[in-house]
Amino acid sequence: MPLLPHAHGPYARRPDAHGPGTPGRATPAEAHELARTGTAVLLDVREAAEFAAGHAPGALHQPLIGLAAGVPLPTEVAGRTVLAICRSGNRSGRAAELLARRGVEALNVVGGMGAWALAGLPVTTPDGGAGHVI
Repeated sequence: MPLLPHAHGPYARRPDAHGPGTPGRATPAEAHELARTGTAVLLDVREAAEFAAGHAPGALHQPLIGLAAGVPLPTEVAGRTVLAICRSGNRSGRAAELLARRGVEALNVVGGMGAWALAGLPVTTPDGGAGHVI
């Protein structure tokens, strides 16, 4: 199975390696590296209060309910690989499936923001302060 550029772990498989419309997976460390290098964009699909309490730096926000309703994606997503993230990986798994069905190359961040924070990766608030995962 082909890997995404710059991804080195077992989860960063291209979605099309699993079949059309099937999302791949990425560990928090892989997602952080892909987002940091600009290879992909993080899309946080949690509710507004969760996002405000703490999110990955640079993450865009689009709640899962909006994705499920067909709300257009942020313009920054166009033509890019999307790393869907939530608190635990469940909602983002559903989001990645929805995105893949729309033809977007999507990866689910395994373990979500909980695993992201446990890995020691940065968590911030919209005003740039130190955030926490709720």
